[in-house]
Amino acid sequence: MNPILKYLKNVFAAKRVLADDSQLIGLVKADYLLQELIKHDKAPGIAITVLKDGKTIFQKGYGYADLEQKQFIDPRKSICRVASVSKPIAATALAYMVQDGLIDLDESFYTYLPDYPKKEWDFTIRQLASHTAGIRVYKGKEYGLNEPLSIKEGLDIFKNDPLVYEPGTEYLYTSFDWVMISAAMQEASGIPFEEYVQEKVLNPLGMLNTYCPECHYESGSQNSNQKLDGPEVNDISTSEVQNQIATFYTKGISGFRKAILVDNFYKLAGGGYLSTSEDIAKFGQAFLDKKVDIEQTLLNQFLTAQQVSGNSTYYGLGWQVSEDAKGRKFFGHVGNGVGGYANFFVYPKEQLVFSILVNCTDPKIQTELDAVINGFFDEVDS
Repeated sequence: MNPILKYLKNVFAAKRVLADDSQLIGLVKADYLLQELIKHDKAPGIAITVLKDGKTIFQKGYGYADLEQKQFIDPRKSICRVASVSKPIAATALAYMVQDGLIDLDESFYTYLPDYPKKEWDFTIRQLASHTAGIRVYKGKEYGLNEPLSIKEGLDIFKNDPLVYEPGTEYLYTSFDWVMISAAMQEASGIPFEEYVQEKVLNPLGMLNTYCPECHYESGSQNSNQKLDGPEVNDISTSEVQNQIATFYTKGISGFRKAILVDNFYKLAGGGYLSTSEDIAKFGQAFLDKKVDIEQTLLNQFLTAQQVSGNSTYYGLGWQVSEDAKGRKFFGHVGNGVGGYANFFVYPKEQLVFSILVNCTDPKIQTELDAVINGFFDEVDS
C-alpha cells in the first residue's frame, strides 16, 4: 500500500476509535510532519512541547540528541541551545529591573556605562531593546567566537564602531544590543546579570533545566558549579547534571557534523542560554497564567511592537510581536545559533504555547515547522 494512504488509513482508524478527541488530526499531522523531517535528515533531533489552556497536549522527541551514541532527544530532559529565545528571558529580567526602579528604559545608555565610547548620537535602553539604536550586526567570525569574554569585555568587539544610523530612525536586529543591555543591568543593579536572571526569572518560574552555559553559581544554587559548554558537555554524568546536554550539530553537504565550539557567555542575554523544550513552554505559559509578577502596563510596553516612521517593526522589547499568515497574534521569538535552532510562540487568544528546539545550526525547516504549528490551529478552529 502507498505509505501515505497507509498512514491516512491509520489516522482515520484512530479517529473512529477516539471519536470526539478534538485534538487528534492536529496531533497526528504534527507527528507525521516531524517524523518526515527526521526521516529525510532535515534535522538530527527535534524536541517539541505544545500547551493548550495550561495543559500539555503534545510533547515528543524526534531523532537524536546525540547521533553517534544513538541517544534519543527528549523534550523534558534534552538540553539544547535556545539561541535568541534567550532575549525574552533577558527582557523579563529587564522588566523586573525597570519595575524595581533600578533602570529606566528611556534613560541614555551612557548613564549606566559612562565610559562607553561616545557616538554621533545618544541612544536609550528602550532603543537597544527594540533594535532601533543603530548598533551594527556581526562581522566575519564574530558569530562563532570561542573566547572566554565577560559581558563587559564583549563590548570591546564592537564598541569603537560608529552607529549604522541615527537611533530611532530604522530597525536593525542585532544581538549586540542585548550585550549592551546586560552590561547596563549589571551596572545598575550591582549584581552579575546571570545571577539576577536566575533569581528573578528562572528560579521563580521553576525553570530548573535552563542554564547559563559558562556560569559558575554559588554553592547550593540550582545549577551549582556546572560548566555546560565545550567538548566535555556530553560527558557530564547524570550524577552531576539531572538531564542530558544535547550534542550540537551543523549540517553540511555530507550530512551532520559537530558544530564548532563557541563561548556564548558574553552574549548570554542575546543568545547564550540552554534549556529544554518543556522549560521554554513553561516560560511562555507563565505569561498566560500571569505568574510573571510585572505590572501589566509595563509588561505591555515589552509586548507591543515598536513603530519606526509609522511602520511596525513587529518587534517589542526583546520579544517578537507579530501575527502569523492567518492573522493570529502571537509573541515569542525564533532563535538561531551555532548548534541550535528554536521556535517559541505564545498565542494569547487561543491560549496556546509552542516550544520547538532543534540541536542544529539553522536547519532550514521553518516552513515545515510553520505547518506543524498550523496543524494545531486547524483542529482548534474547527
